[in-house]
Amino acid sequence: MQERGVAGSFVLGVFIAAGLIGMGYFISDTMFKIKQMERTVSVKGLALKEVKADTAIFPIRFQNAAPTMAELNDKIKQNLLIIESFLKKFGFNKSEITISPPQFTDRLAQGYNNYNPKIRFFADSMVTIYTKKVDQVVKLQRDLYKLTDEGVFARNDMYETQFIFTGLNRIKPQMIEIATKNARKAALKFAKDSNSALGKIKRATQGYFTIDNRDQNTPYIKKVRVVTNITYYLGN
Repeated sequence: MQERGVAGSFVLGVFIAAGLIGMGYFISDTMFKIKQMERTVSVKGLALKEVKADTAIFPIRFQNAAPTMAELNDKIKQNLLIIESFLKKFGFNKSEITISPPQFTDRLAQGYNNYNPKIRFFADSMVTIYTKKVDQVVKLQRDLYKLTDEGVFARNDMYETQFIFTGLNRIKPQMIEIATKNARKAALKFAKDSNSALGKIKRATQGYFTIDNRDQNTPYIKKVRVVTNITYYLGN
């Protein structure tokens, strides 16, 4: 009976040992597969697109001076009529034109020394165009000086002029697709050079879209840019 007990214990021990060996192999194999899965490559994909602005904000400033407020107001009204007529020649209508209240200065009250009584009162006025007619605004920029032929000395402060692109949502899907394809091309090249196979995407993040002027001379042409960051698994 004692011999049978010993034999049984031995057999049980063999099975336990075999089980432990098998479990060890399973754990080892699993760890190896996990390690293999951790082989990754992270790449960036860039997409660039040039677009034309679809909205323009164009301020026009003009100044007047007169010995009395009544005369000054008459000059402002006359200048506004001339400017509105001038803008209509470029295709702008009243709904696209905003007239801001003038900023008045009384040179006598401000304590100007040796001021000329004939230009005691001074006004700084502004007319702003808000429009989708970007081409007409570009042309107006070049021809604004022609207002001097009609007695109006107007100017446009470039830093105040805005050309805006509002169609980003329309081009977003296409640009993300291009950026993703470019990222995959980079990942495939890396996989090929490292004798690996490109696997599935582990992680992907879309960068911010940026819109900048293409250059300082053509602010109505915009450069849209986005970068995607993608991590791929690598296989053997």
